[in-house]
Order: sequence, then structure tokens, then C-alpha cells
Amino acid sequence: MRNKVSTGSYVNPGGEFDRDTNYIPTRITADARDGYPVEPGRYRLVVSRACPWANRAIIVRRLLGLEPVLSMGIAGPTHDERSWTFDLDPGGRDPVLGIERLQEAFLARFPDYDKGITVPAIVDIPTGQVVTNDFPQITLDLSTEWRAYHRPGAPDLYPEDRREEIDEVAELIFTDVNNGVYRCGFAGSQKAYDRAYVRLFERLDWLSERLEGQRYLVGDTITEADVRLFTTLVRFDPVYHGHFKCNRHKLWEMPVLWAYARDLFQTPGFGDTIDFDHIKRHYYVVHTDINPTQIVPAGPDLSGWLTAHGREALGGRPFGNGTPPGPPQPDEAVPPEHAAVAA
Repeated sequence: MRNKVSTGSYVNPGGEFDRDTNYIPTRITADARDGYPVEPGRYRLVVSRACPWANRAIIVRRLLGLEPVLSMGIAGPTHDERSWTFDLDPGGRDPVLGIERLQEAFLARFPDYDKGITVPAIVDIPTGQVVTNDFPQITLDLSTEWRAYHRPGAPDLYPEDRREEIDEVAELIFTDVNNGVYRCGFAGSQKAYDRAYVRLFERLDWLSERLEGQRYLVGDTITEADVRLFTTLVRFDPVYHGHFKCNRHKLWEMPVLWAYARDLFQTPGFGDTIDFDHIKRHYYVVHTDINPTQIVPAGPDLSGWLTAHGREALGGRPFGNGTPPGPPQPDEAVPPEHAAVAA
């Protein structure tokens, strides 16, 4: 018997958090092998700025300049057991899909769908049906299958000669860090929590050692691996340190990772996607099994994100032979009051 938690995943009899990874595996590809060809204007990427998995897709879409060909719907930061809702939009409906809940797109394709309604998800606009919510594959496909529509100067986030190493590092990050913070937060026993805690911080120590002498995780440019680590690090102090009991150190008390995270945050396409208000409201309001009062903490102080990091001394070329993305589209910009501010 497994106990369901508010993420849609489960806690097993041993008290360990089990993430439901049974995502819709359909892919959008250049050769349309699954029946869904890469096609400008046909699909809508549905995200929530609160979600670290969706945040990956937001960043990759920005870095690659896919905004003109792949529109984005932004769900609100909270949801109920049914699904994410479009309460940020006028009338509570996504202006392109015309739906109130992301669940409607899942049921349009699978009427008996009984798994988690998760973001990111890509929806086929003509039919209103979900195509995929397979978040690890979505970002890789944006880098590889959508290449014909990348902006001039787009970075290669998944270079062919580095893919094996990127995959290896990304898998360690997912198992021990991205999902590791959840294993701490939703542990159903002391033993399960203790194991998750040790595993998380051992991996963070390993990452600190790896990044002490190199600016990025794989090679001298930003890759998919950096995107995947960043979205957990940026949420660490506002949420995971306290809410999920990942409290050996705060991020700013881990010098290498703190400098690395600030370096990425100050890189166009990263920090300008971060909505700290949405992040805190999601975790502290939705996870009533952890925070039954739903009180959202006022802190932490965010001004440190904009301080000098000194990582340029390690060399590296953030975008390789490419260029930074332009500013976010006005209708996709994070409200200034939800972002980090200078001291």
C-alpha cells in the first residue's frame, strides 16, 4: 500500500518518496515518427513558473529563441487535485486553448486518463489534445528536433560529442538532487529522510568539487546539464532548505554552488525566467500535507542573486560560438516584484 502525496506521486511502505515517472512518451519530431511533426504555430507549451521541471522548458525555449514558433501558456502557481488552472488569464481560460484546466487537454486525448496532470506539457492546438508531458525528453527535443527553427546564434545545449557525459551527469543530478530534495521533503519515516538527506548533500558536495575548477558542468559552455541543476538550486533557499528540511546548509553557505548559481542566474535566459513569488506560493500553499497552515514565508532576502560571482575567471563561453537571447517577450516577462532585486 502506498500513500499518495500532493505531488501526485507516492510514499512507499518504507517511507520513501516514489515519483510517478509514467509520462506520455509521444514525441514531436522533424520526421513525425509519432504522428506529430515539428510545425511552427501548431503547439502550445503549457508551464507553471513555480515548477522546476517546467522551468527547464521555459529556459531552453528562451535560449533557443523558439518563442515565435512555440507559444507558451502559463498556469497559476497553485492547483488542486484535478489539475493546474489558468487563473492568471482573463476569465480563467488559456487564451489560445480556451480551457480552464490543463486536465481538459489530457482528457481530450485520453478520456480515461488517471495519472498525474503535470507541467510542462505540450498541447496540439488544432485538436486541443495533449501530446506529451515527458519533461526530460521535451527539452532534448527542443534542442535537436526543432533545430530548423532555432534563432541565429542559438547555443548548442546538447552537443553530439558531449551527449554521453551530459546524460551521465544529468542522471546523477536528477536522482540525487532534482528528485532528492523531494525525497527529503516527502519522506514518511526518519530512516527514509536520513538516507535522502545524506544522499542529497553528498551529491551537492560532489558537484561543488566538480565545479570548483570549471565554470560549467560539461565542457566550457552551458549545456542541458546546467539547466537541469539550476532549476533546483534557484529554489533551494526559498523552499527546499526549510519546507523540505534540506537544511545542512543554505545555498549561499555552499560557496562554489552559490557562485555557480548566481553566474547562471545573471545569464540571459535563466534568471529572467524565475518568479520567486510563484515558487513560494506553490510549495507552501499546495503541499498541505507538509504545511497545513499554508503560511508563505516572507524571506529569504533575494538581493544576493545579483551580486558579483567571479566565475568569469574560470573562462568558459556561456553560449559557445552563439549569442545571448534577447529580452523576454513583454507578455512573458516576470513581474518585477516577483524577481530578485538589487541590494
